[in-house]
Amino acid sequence: MTALLSPRAIEAAYLAATRAELTALKPGNVHTFAPGHKMQVWHFEKSAEASAPWIADPKLGVGSRILGGMEASFAVAGCNTNLGILLLAAPLARAADGCIEGVDLRARLRCVLAGLDLDDARHAFKAIALANPGGLGAVDAEDVSHPPSVSLLEAMRLAAGRDRISRAYVTDLEDVFGTALPILAEARALGATVGFDVTTLHMALLATFPDSHIARKHGLQTASAVMAAAEARRAAWFPVAGPKSVPDLLEFDQYLKNRGINPGTTADFVVATLFADELMARIDAHIAS
Repeated sequence: MTALLSPRAIEAAYLAATRAELTALKPGNVHTFAPGHKMQVWHFEKSAEASAPWIADPKLGVGSRILGGMEASFAVAGCNTNLGILLLAAPLARAADGCIEGVDLRARLRCVLAGLDLDDARHAFKAIALANPGGLGAVDAEDVSHPPSVSLLEAMRLAAGRDRISRAYVTDLEDVFGTALPILAEARALGATVGFDVTTLHMALLATFPDSHIARKHGLQTASAVMAAAEARRAAWFPVAGPKSVPDLLEFDQYLKNRGINPGTTADFVVATLFADELMARIDAHIAS
């Protein structure tokens, strides 16, 4: 295996991504503009700091990173703040510190995902059960409340039709590399300032995909309604969000929180996108040095 980045660099990229997500206005989520869902920004900050060493540990496989990060996060926050983030970040981190030759992060990611095994599934299932028993759904095959009998990749394949994060595993994170990273790059190219580039990304994703967390908690009809509501507010964030967007988006934020609606999966993909972007920037700098 060939490391592209050191554990310290991967940990720094992970923390930068989580902090950037928290400081951006993202309607429905917890952020520095407003708390929500009985959680404060500090819950997420502490969780990120506690889980970062696990995510960046080159001695660990993907499943072990997820479980270690979940246990560490729970110990400091006392609740599930980052399961989805860990599920998406662990294979990205593994791709940056090991696997095949080459510098293309997504190509290395494909190698990581293809190599996921039963042990990865065992550890990931434990993490999911700790965060929220049955988090991938109570199904006849490979329910997370029971020990798995297939690899983590195959387990994700079984859940991909109803869970966006599971789908990410079987599409080599297509939502990140094919959709979200181009949106982020375009927002920055159009002059979105720090923070509002992330707001633009969040709103664009919210308007594009039904949020899996909302669908699990409130049903697909509600998830689709939130997607439509984000699209209806396009004038507040397209082509990019800015200071003038704040009143409208804070109103939308309060609307969602008053109804207990948390687009948590969207937030997870925002962090994963920022993490991938940070990793690729550090890889480029490492190669150039």
